[in-house]
Amino acid sequence: MSDADSEKANRDRIFKQAFVRLMPLLFIGYVMAYIDRINVGFAALKMNADLGIGPAVYGFGAGVFFIGYFFAEVPSNLILEKVGARRWIARIMISWGLISAAMVFVQGEKSFLAMRLLLGAAEAGFYPGVILYMTYWFPKEYRARMFGAFSVAIPASLAIGAPLSTAILQLDGLMGLKGWQWLFILEGLPTSLFGIMFLYLIPDRPKDAQWLAPADRNKLQSILDEEKRSVAATHGSSLRTAFTDPRMAALSFIYFANTGANLGLAFFLPQILKSTGLSDMQSGLFTAVPYLFGTIGGLVFGYISDRYNDRRLTLATALVFTSLGMVGAGFLTGSLWAVAFMSLAAIGLYGAKAPFWALPSMFLTGSAAAAGIAVINCIGNLGGFVAPSIVGWVRQETGSFEAGLYFLGGLVLTGAIMTILVVNQRFAEAREPRVALGKQSA
Repeated sequence: MSDADSEKANRDRIFKQAFVRLMPLLFIGYVMAYIDRINVGFAALKMNADLGIGPAVYGFGAGVFFIGYFFAEVPSNLILEKVGARRWIARIMISWGLISAAMVFVQGEKSFLAMRLLLGAAEAGFYPGVILYMTYWFPKEYRARMFGAFSVAIPASLAIGAPLSTAILQLDGLMGLKGWQWLFILEGLPTSLFGIMFLYLIPDRPKDAQWLAPADRNKLQSILDEEKRSVAATHGSSLRTAFTDPRMAALSFIYFANTGANLGLAFFLPQILKSTGLSDMQSGLFTAVPYLFGTIGGLVFGYISDRYNDRRLTLATALVFTSLGMVGAGFLTGSLWAVAFMSLAAIGLYGAKAPFWALPSMFLTGSAAAAGIAVINCIGNLGGFVAPSIVGWVRQETGSFEAGLYFLGGLVLTGAIMTILVVNQRFAEAREPRVALGKQSA
């Protein structure tokens, strides 16, 4: 084995060890986050009738989560960089778990909207915080796979959460509580408990990882520090970059489109399936099917993106899959054949995340990365407010989800076109001269 091969094998060994120790904990945390975020879609099967919440108010409430999320996101990520990921991510998990459980006290439309707003503010910072945290541990040639593996938690949470949530709904009447109230309690409180565990299990940086040998610890930290210096020398690391670079606007829109399609489908999928004549339990089981395919999409697109060092075509292809799936599902609304197209859409939705999140770190580092990743995520997640609100309004006005699905397909197709135009050969170039290490960098 040559020295270069030996060096690569040693690097792979170290990163594999970090992956095995960190990813299961991050994965479980995000599964819990997403279950707590979208379990309102299953609660709605009973809660809306019990509380007199109509489709438009429900769609607005499902999306208002992201208004709270929007305003708390950037401050949350900047605090994380200052106080450390371990403490701040644990704080986020504990608070959102408690607020999710407190949904048991919702009495009507106003309290429903208020609690969804608070839940969004509490969860703000978790996803971009973990994305930032992974840049502390994995260099760019590994990131699409890491982000892909982490993002698989989303379809996995829906595949797990769908049958779990509909099963909990069957507890209706136990101890005088409605089934949807048990849903919030039994899926919220465990998240807070896991947040306490998280505080003791996750190190902030490689240099803090006692489970790595000292030589491996130093090597891993030096590799990441060198990459950080290289990005900073080319692009700088000031906060201004996160708010003024035109690439930020393009990435925010692409993520807006993908997230809007994702949550526009997730919040209404149980109701779409139930409208075909399925029972609550059957709706929950069929809801899991697209997300099983989404899990495969996240892993496959992440591998392809890293294997061929390509972000542009893998991302655009994933977005086109989503668009075709949404349009096909709209055309077949009312038929279980729509599940096949929803599965195609899910492959694209979660396949897009791996190449997408490898893009910001190509020109952001330090404080710019902390703020930039949060900006992209919070603006992008406004799609989670806009899309469910529009789909809910369309459903109320037309009595069908068909036009809403067409809207989602068109939105994400626009994101695919934006990807082709923006993520070009100049994407990773410096946009203005930087002075670093005594030299002028172009």
